[in-house]
Amino acid sequence: MRFSLESALYTSPMTFVIRILVIVVLLAGGTLTTLAQISPTPGAGRDGYASVPGARLFYTDTGGAGIPVVFLHAATGNTSAWQYQTRAFTAAGYRLIAYDRRGWGRTIVDSNGPAGTAADDLRALLDSMDLDRVHIVATAGGGFVAFDFALSFPARLRSLVVADSIGGVQDREILDLETRIRPPQFDELPPEVRELSPGYRAANPEGTQRWVAIQKQSRPSQPAASTLKLAYSTPMRNQLTLSLFEQIRTPALLLTGGADMTAPPALMKILASHIPNAEFVVVPNAGHSVYWEEPELFNGTVLDFIRKH
Repeated sequence: MRFSLESALYTSPMTFVIRILVIVVLLAGGTLTTLAQISPTPGAGRDGYASVPGARLFYTDTGGAGIPVVFLHAATGNTSAWQYQTRAFTAAGYRLIAYDRRGWGRTIVDSNGPAGTAADDLRALLDSMDLDRVHIVATAGGGFVAFDFALSFPARLRSLVVADSIGGVQDREILDLETRIRPPQFDELPPEVRELSPGYRAANPEGTQRWVAIQKQSRPSQPAASTLKLAYSTPMRNQLTLSLFEQIRTPALLLTGGADMTAPPALMKILASHIPNAEFVVVPNAGHSVYWEEPELFNGTVLDFIRKH
């Protein structure tokens, strides 16, 4: 198997950078192979709970003296979703922290306590760990929180990485685009069909099964609900708009899969164009879960970016 990698840089009037990463995957012996040859590392690190107003956030923490990188999962995920990232980021010298957002996974919500916003929960988590400035890596619905946090608490961030996310933006331009790309029946499809590319599902049935197992445990005590509605129902400090994105000054990297049916390149390119000096990467054959489908490429791209900041 051989790969041909090309990258192109563009500069817009907003002076943001777009890096289009093209991957040409060749067929070997009639079998489709993928770049994701690394093994998952489930359960690595120390587990714990952080008390925040109205909840106890479950988290995993690899510990150590490295610069912290905080991972925010999708509406279909939890802390286990980052098992392909643990080894790569710790080997690179970083401290990896992942947590179950309020309403997901093993986080415990006090029904009588204050609701709070997702950005406030994240700030409280950092405070409980005595962490000043961190890198944030978020995917899909976690990206809503990451953008809101970047706008609310920019001094707490070293860099911002958001993958496969519609960003929580509700400008008419974005809403009209979403209507064009997703039919009303989209949410009725199985989650793995919505979020994993057909190429990945065909080539990696075991990886698909692991992804589905995590998805089923993402909200174990909650009724089934639309992934997009769950993402948009997350409490925010800001009403996210494209014009508000222009105020983000944190170094930012946005990336998505070319086969992403929820946040395709055309949509995420619009988001990136409104963030000054943002970098944008497209992984052509991946779906809505680049971190899972192409972990080696995802990890390398993100590590290269955060090393600069």
